[in-house]
Parts: sequence; C-alpha cells; structure tokens
Amino acid sequence: MLEVRGPTLTLRYATEADTDVLHALADAEATRWFSWGPYTDRAQPLAYIAGLAAKRDAGELLDFLTVHAEHGPVGVTGLSEYARRDRRATVGTWFARPHWGTGVNAESKALVARLAFDHLGLNRLTAWANTRNGRSQTALERLGFRREGVLRAYNLHAGGAHDVVAFGLLADDFAATPLAQIRAEVTGAAPGIWYAI
Repeated sequence: MLEVRGPTLTLRYATEADTDVLHALADAEATRWFSWGPYTDRAQPLAYIAGLAAKRDAGELLDFLTVHAEHGPVGVTGLSEYARRDRRATVGTWFARPHWGTGVNAESKALVARLAFDHLGLNRLTAWANTRNGRSQTALERLGFRREGVLRAYNLHAGGAHDVVAFGLLADDFAATPLAQIRAEVTGAAPGIWYAI
C-alpha cells in the first residue's frame, strides 16, 4: 500500500474504518470553498471511500487521508485531473478547522509534491483557490506555487458558479521552494497508470 511519511504526517489510503472520522472532519467550515459538502450523513463519506480504489486504478483520483502523528486524521489531500501525456495533475487539500494554520497544509503539500515529482515523474502540479479564499491563495504563494490567472465560473456550487485562481508549480522549480526542505519518505506504489516515467 502506498504511503508518504513526513516529520509529523502520514498520507495513507482511507478505509471503511475511517468513515466516522471523515464524517466529523468534513463540516461546513472545512468544505466551504468546495462544490461538495459538508457531509450530512454517514453514507456520504462511506460512498467516497468505497469509490477510491476504482478511481485510483483508473487514474482519476489519488487521494490520501492526512494523519497527524499526535492528532490522528486531520483531512484529505491528493491528486486529481491527471494528464499522463502532459505529466501533470492537480493537488487538492482540505483540513478540519482546528488544524488550519498549524503547518499541516505545508507538510502535506510537500509530501504530495515529492510523490508527484520524484516518484510519479510528473512535471507540473496545479492548484486551484476560490477567488474569495484569500487564505488559500496566500498559503499557495508562500509554498512556492506561482499565480497564473483567474478562471471565471470554473466551479459550479449549489449557490452558483465560482471563479478560481490558478496556481502552478513545476518540477524544475520545486527545489527552490520551502516544500523541498520538508523530508518525505515514500513506501509502496501507486497503480501503474499514475507513473508518467
């Protein structure tokens, strides 16, 4: 099983045993800027977890439960929108409110970037931030992602269309970012489709 370990976090696949903790973590604050959520019923995280293996195998979604050494599961991070030919994917992350500003975002992004660039052979990571989510935009820029422009009406939410700011990080630029200073150890392997090299 694929795992990525850092100084305080382990990224691992979610299992059915994680259903209740994901249900509790994905509240209205954690999912505010997403087109899904919050979880209002245990069946929702259960269905998400049940679909992960097939999505991994199809190259659609490589999501990880983000587990803190002291606090346990704190959220989810992973890769989506994978384009093998272009060697790129999108990194997405969400955490429960008590873990905002604690460093878990930086560490989780470092672990995913190390996995993407060093092990999967990707050349680019994209990240999206809602134009109204200044906190997320600032965090991405601090981590070395470059602001690339605004995509209008990019995500459809229950309340209407939302604009997003596009950010990018290239493999060639990774070493010069704060993310590269965070150690990461990758064990196991992703399904073969995820390897661009």
